[in-house]
Amino acid sequence: MAKAYLVGSGIAALSAAAFLMRDGGFAGSDILLLEEQDREGGSLDAAGSPETGYTMRGGRMFEIHFDCTYDLLSSIPSLDDPSKSVTQDTFAFHDDFAWNDHARLVDAAGKVVASHSMGFSERDRLELVRCVATPESHLDGKRITDCFSPEFFTTNFWWMWCTTFAFEPWHSAIEFRRYLNRFVHLFKTFDSMSGIYRTRFNQFDSIVRPLLTWLTGQGVTLQLGTRVTDVRLAEGDALTATGLTWTRGGKSEDIALGPDDLVMVTNGSMTANSTLGSTDTVPALDTSGSSGSWKLWETLAAKRPGRLGNPSTFNTSIRESTWESFTVTTKDPTFFKLMEEFSGSEAGKGGLITFKDSNWLLTIVLNHQPHFREQPDDTFVWWGYALFPDREGDFVKKTMAQCTGAEILDEVLQHLRFEQGPQILDNSIVIPALMPYITSQFLVRSKGDRPEVVPEKSTNLAFIGQYAEIPDDVVFTVEYSVRTAWTAVANLLNPDRQPPPVYKGQHNPRVLVEALETLHRR
Repeated sequence: MAKAYLVGSGIAALSAAAFLMRDGGFAGSDILLLEEQDREGGSLDAAGSPETGYTMRGGRMFEIHFDCTYDLLSSIPSLDDPSKSVTQDTFAFHDDFAWNDHARLVDAAGKVVASHSMGFSERDRLELVRCVATPESHLDGKRITDCFSPEFFTTNFWWMWCTTFAFEPWHSAIEFRRYLNRFVHLFKTFDSMSGIYRTRFNQFDSIVRPLLTWLTGQGVTLQLGTRVTDVRLAEGDALTATGLTWTRGGKSEDIALGPDDLVMVTNGSMTANSTLGSTDTVPALDTSGSSGSWKLWETLAAKRPGRLGNPSTFNTSIRESTWESFTVTTKDPTFFKLMEEFSGSEAGKGGLITFKDSNWLLTIVLNHQPHFREQPDDTFVWWGYALFPDREGDFVKKTMAQCTGAEILDEVLQHLRFEQGPQILDNSIVIPALMPYITSQFLVRSKGDRPEVVPEKSTNLAFIGQYAEIPDDVVFTVEYSVRTAWTAVANLLNPDRQPPPVYKGQHNPRVLVEALETLHRR
């Protein structure tokens, strides 16, 4: 029987394994996932305990048109109620805890800003419409700042947009345009964030764990601690993988591939070389040891120059792709009570809160509790991040990257002007996470820098994840990774079972009218 070798165990590889069985006729026992780290899940990670503190590097948001994701997860039983699928559980949770943000933006005085208006001038509107209408080919190598005047980056729209999706002004105009088109239907609810969906728990607990449980129950093998260092290619113009080399337990192994075997590579990683700090220590920035996913892509790209992408576009501009998040764990409910009063929303229903004038551009969110499946009732967890960790804080006179977890929390509390700040600090565990490649997929790029999911003339090799190219859809989403996995399986094995087309709300007159009305709000 044919075998499938999937490099990585993030959501792209896990999805590919499921699609191989569902649409490709593979038995689970013929699928092997090769994971470099000592745990599965890739960037959808979350772990910890009340005693040591919980941590999650990030949290992904969803919306109603994540069609590939919901299709996949509709066949995966929820761990909390096996009579429901993960998709059904996600929709049910949204019905019960939909976001309705009343404090999306906070000013320098610690006061909530009315953000119903996008804050646009007529020039801003024209520039936005022009960006949306510009063909993608005309934006090769351009930054967002190349398309907008400086005033655009001081609007309510920009502060909400960049902190919802993690865009920086120097990021790719191509990606920004894709996001504008992909999420135009969310414009009308952008200030309240009511169009955003979240999973019941963090995405590791709500998506990775049930998906992995189902896959291993079908006989899929996950091999941890395995770093794939090479995919051998046959001579000639066709792209055919003939073997794999990996290291495991200090030993190197060579695997020869059969004529019908498949290889799917997660090329690149947005959480590679991430480091954690603690309440009292600073996370160190260290990219000296390149991760296996980046090194493997570099190795493959060198074998077929111009055909398999350009990893250096994404992994050599650390300053432009780094930001920092932090997770706070406490048994003291004081912060949650104060924030619910401040924001006017129950925890789990308030959405993001951004301190728009902060030097770090801080954003925090109170998750629905519990946010971890095994989290005790007397424990509270919340999360935040900042887009400018290299800037000095407004109150703590250090860059965020130089701060301990306690100092980061102190900066947040001083922005909020909470008198109970010392009490909250004394009762909190804060774990910061510094991520040098977290928005590398947004960096300025040109056509061909990302390889096609199934490159031209490939017979058995595909690329999946955030650094493979899917026209029209947007990176930094679970949907993008799932779509690459479905596309890989369909194009290699079952062309008649293609994923649904990317939703294009810009072709819907009603959506366009609502978006234009939103742009003109005052």
